[in-house]
Amino acid sequence: MVKFTLHTLETAPQASKEILALSLKQNGFIPNLYGIMAESPELLKAYRHLADSFNATSLSQIEKNIVWLSVSNYNACHYCMAIHTSVAKMYKLPDDMIEALRNNLPLKDEKLETLRKFAVLLTEKRGWASEEEIAKFLDAGYTRKNILELVVGIGQKIISNYVNHITNTPVDKQVKEFKWEAPKTTCTCNVS
Repeated sequence: MVKFTLHTLETAPQASKEILALSLKQNGFIPNLYGIMAESPELLKAYRHLADSFNATSLSQIEKNIVWLSVSNYNACHYCMAIHTSVAKMYKLPDDMIEALRNNLPLKDEKLETLRKFAVLLTEKRGWASEEEIAKFLDAGYTRKNILELVVGIGQKIISNYVNHITNTPVDKQVKEFKWEAPKTTCTCNVS
């Protein structure tokens, strides 16, 4: 297995150090994802920019957490499911909602369930939503702007999900209690 460096402030390339230092200040630790991403300052900066952009959208904190957990669940990302479970608890999402998102189960709130399904649909179909699917999302009370904001959140999660798949990022000790494993399925990907 190819090993990737889990950088610290001392070992990271100079261009990554500012983001790592800010993360340490904000979180009290440098998430392992950032330590891995630090190898490529360009990737780390792009990811941080997308995270900041998604945080600035008009979606509520509950809605953002639904997007993060739903996309990470769909992409079977062990690391992001643990870290975003911790974030969801920090934002006081109800435990039953968090468990539903971790287990890919419907949410009780109809509008939020529409958001969950639409985020997964966009991820699964790589953005190719039908007119009917878009209309259903809009009919639930969301806007065209919200659709475009979802693309930012999905893009952010695809970056981290893929990095974690490639590098097998270890779950941070600070979120070990939220460890998650994807259900056992067989990949039907046709990769040559």
